[in-house]
Amino acid sequence: MHPFASYVLRNYYKATGWNEDNLFTNLTRSSDAILDFAVPKGLHLSISKSPNALFKTTYSMNAMPSLNGSVGYIFTSCDLNVKSSGDVRFKDMIERFRVYDQPRRPQGKGEEWLAGERVDTRDYLMYGRLYIPTGRLDALYSTRLSSNLQGILAAISDPPSPLSARANVSNLMLSLQHDVGKWCTEYTYSAEDSMWGIKALHNFGRITGSGNAAESLQTPTRVGVKRIDEEDAVEGGLKGRLSAGAEIYFSAKEKSAGVSTGIRFSTIPDAKPPSAGGSTLVTNPPQPPTTITALFNPMLGHLSGAYSARVSTDLALSSRFDFNVYSYESEWTMGAEYWLRREDDLDGELLSSSVTPASKPSKKRIRGVVKARASTSNDVAILWEGRMRNMLISLGVIADFSSHGRVKPIRAMGMELAYFSSDDSE
Repeated sequence: MHPFASYVLRNYYKATGWNEDNLFTNLTRSSDAILDFAVPKGLHLSISKSPNALFKTTYSMNAMPSLNGSVGYIFTSCDLNVKSSGDVRFKDMIERFRVYDQPRRPQGKGEEWLAGERVDTRDYLMYGRLYIPTGRLDALYSTRLSSNLQGILAAISDPPSPLSARANVSNLMLSLQHDVGKWCTEYTYSAEDSMWGIKALHNFGRITGSGNAAESLQTPTRVGVKRIDEEDAVEGGLKGRLSAGAEIYFSAKEKSAGVSTGIRFSTIPDAKPPSAGGSTLVTNPPQPPTTITALFNPMLGHLSGAYSARVSTDLALSSRFDFNVYSYESEWTMGAEYWLRREDDLDGELLSSSVTPASKPSKKRIRGVVKARASTSNDVAILWEGRMRNMLISLGVIADFSSHGRVKPIRAMGMELAYFSSDDSE
């Protein structure tokens, strides 16, 4: 599940109108949610509090295999309606398969006036976390420089421990993101190895609003006499949008460089049936939500292709094939995501079956999700995430069935408990 800090950050992006899904970094997010989900290790407990709409606190503790903890604080310039763990929408706390909406041009804040004077301010988020007893400090500062420009500053201060021989891993990272909807570029810098990087993502086709997305799936009917040489339109296939991007990075310290490219195909959400009023538009048959991605790093010779689709309302499947053109090493990974439901919805997470108007739609409430993955490297992982009363729970296990893991097949297992409350939640 998402840590509380990530949940607040996503709410901040939503409140300020920033689309984090239009980044080349998140090109494979749909398949990663099924094939690369994280399994908790040991026993982890986190408690968070939102005393008001601007300030949040979070505390965490790891009881196994070693005892340690952390304290974090979050402050935002805009009001965030953060729910409590008992009534938050469950899907908002889970990294899941989804077909993201059409890219849109970010909208900036409107003009603000006070006593006849313009007093526009920039939205920002500040986050800091201190780990005990190591003394590591993580910090994040994100601000909107303009309607299409966002700056992010992240820092890690991890002093060397006298009990270990590890070196200082402190680092400072800068990121400048420019999003205009059709294009999105990201400029990054890492001070540890003087790494400079440029990432770009281009969305083909017209960038329209959600209202026109449905119209793109509709074909107007033509009234008239068919010509002798006219052929019937071929139906079927997936209708969607295409995105392509690339990344270039250079390390001045290591005197090395790299490049990677990627492409993504995503289906367009199904169009709604035309309203009863004699519309001349007809809708195409619904298509399953599908995402196809391909990545290639020519310098490392790594090639990866993934196919993900929701085959039913509660089941999504994904598979990925990785291949190296230099060493001929390959790996095939497959995974599934299944949502568990029960009758009598109480929090708005509904599943309404398509029935006739005379019948009553059935309502089911999400009570958890089960994820599983397996690969040709004999790595098998199973994760269950759900809610028990007012607490979110994650329970998972990773097994290794290779020849090296016969002595100890269970490689990792753990449970994570999360509870957070909000005094301003409605």
